[in-house]
Amino acid sequence: MAMSQPESAGPVTILVATRKGAWFFHGDAARKNWRTDGPHFLGHVVSQVVLDPRDGRTLLAATKTGHLGPTIMRSTDGGKNWQEAKRPPAFAKVPEGEKGRSVDHTFWLTPGHHAEAGVWYAGTSPQGLFRSGDGGVTWDAFSPINDDMQYRKWMGTAQDGTPDGPKLHSVIVDPRDAKHMIFGMSGGGVHETKDGGKTWRVIIDGMEVVEGFNFDAKDPSFHDPHCVRMCPSNPDRLYQQNHCGIYRRDGDGAWVRIGNNMPKDVGDIGFPLVVHPRDDKTAWVFPMDGTTVWPRTSPDGKPAVYSTRDAGATWQRLDKGMPASQAWWTVKRQAMAGDAQDPIGLYFGTTSGEVWTSADEGRNWRCIAQHLPEIYAVDAAQFK
Repeated sequence: MAMSQPESAGPVTILVATRKGAWFFHGDAARKNWRTDGPHFLGHVVSQVVLDPRDGRTLLAATKTGHLGPTIMRSTDGGKNWQEAKRPPAFAKVPEGEKGRSVDHTFWLTPGHHAEAGVWYAGTSPQGLFRSGDGGVTWDAFSPINDDMQYRKWMGTAQDGTPDGPKLHSVIVDPRDAKHMIFGMSGGGVHETKDGGKTWRVIIDGMEVVEGFNFDAKDPSFHDPHCVRMCPSNPDRLYQQNHCGIYRRDGDGAWVRIGNNMPKDVGDIGFPLVVHPRDDKTAWVFPMDGTTVWPRTSPDGKPAVYSTRDAGATWQRLDKGMPASQAWWTVKRQAMAGDAQDPIGLYFGTTSGEVWTSADEGRNWRCIAQHLPEIYAVDAAQFK
């Protein structure tokens, strides 16, 4: 597929969400010099901060504190001032005496279709899907899945071992069609709607399950997608970093485990995945040690990003500038991002509080921040 034109060159801002607040790193046009802005929400658990690309000014932040609970914070001036959502995501109340669910935290934020100004989507823990039509001020349940008993059967099952709770994540809106959406659940599989959320179908064909536990691969509750991405240049192509490998899906076909082509001593287990905005054959992952005890750290303490330029047929190790040994990093599913410039800038954050950047698509890396709290999410933004 032909590559579209890159965004105009200009300053990039890295939005870093952590266990104890959020920090912004404002870069120059060359992405070499970075200015620190923060902390914002010091002491709050911040799951993600996202810029609305439709206006280039509005920011939403998913936050939580012990005394205020989970909420959404909103800024319309690039983060100078913030207001709390009047009605953040919340599950429907149940009759007295019945057991209901409560949102522990909002985990994922996605701006709506470019033609639907003010529309946002949120995925929560435990699994729920919510929509705002007023720029994040008020939120309501989106589609019937939050209370659908079949979906509830797949959500947050006993075998789901997500450390800080089951999640609905990777909420994707097709840039061609606002009614075509995809999301993932950990656990619970990958799901797709083509009618704006009225009906959903499970898309797990080809996805493997953990060996040795007699799990049924046809049961969505046994599937744990870590991160799903749609190629902006070819929305018919999806990539997925899964609990059981790296996958690609084309059109309505089955998932194919392209991670089998990764070096065997590294494996294809990990959390984040970034796709190229203009080339559907190019993607980047950050492998984790996926051996029996699942340490979730860089294999052998030697971190590296791996890139494919041929849709997963081959992979290249990209570690220039990173430590050669004794770097036991963990990079979470939201903690790696790319911008849309030429060449692509890549960014990731570690649970030990480091922010790493590359201005040349991963060929060279450097650390621009240390000693932050545990990093949950990294997003690349370009303010207008």
